Amino acid sequence: MAKLVLTNAQILVNTVDLSGFSNSLELNYEVEAVEVTSFGTNRSFIGGLQNNTLTVEFMQDFAATEVEATVYPLVGTTTTVKILPVKGTAISATNPEYTLTGCYLASHTPVAATVGELAMTSLTFTGGTLTKATTAP
Repeated sequence: MAKLVLTNAQILVNTVDLSGFSNSLELNYEVEAVEVTSFGTNRSFIGGLQNNTLTVEFMQDFAATEVEATVYPLVGTTTTVKILPVKGTAISATNPEYTLTGCYLASHTPVAATVGELAMTSLTFTGGTLTKATTAP
């Protein structure tokens, strides 16, 4: 079984490639459990709504078409984010593309660092619908 060291992921936020500005990402795929237990049985559940979360750490950049220009207008709106574990490699079963459509960005901290540290911004996209592709469209 092959192991993957995440060294070259692709991150597209609202179709803008911000891969070169990120050093951390975490995609959580969850379907809420809805209880359907009836009398005389054990607890039973069925799948409910998706409850997805994507957290991405970006090194801040204020240049046109980079991190700040892409992220700032998205606060309070929904967008689409795509993640590919290995950038520049075809979408496949071993390199699936995850697309989070209609995810909501509630907040953004444009400036966060202490003296002598790299300016970073941490974003959390919530909700939306997650799909997984193993073949190119």
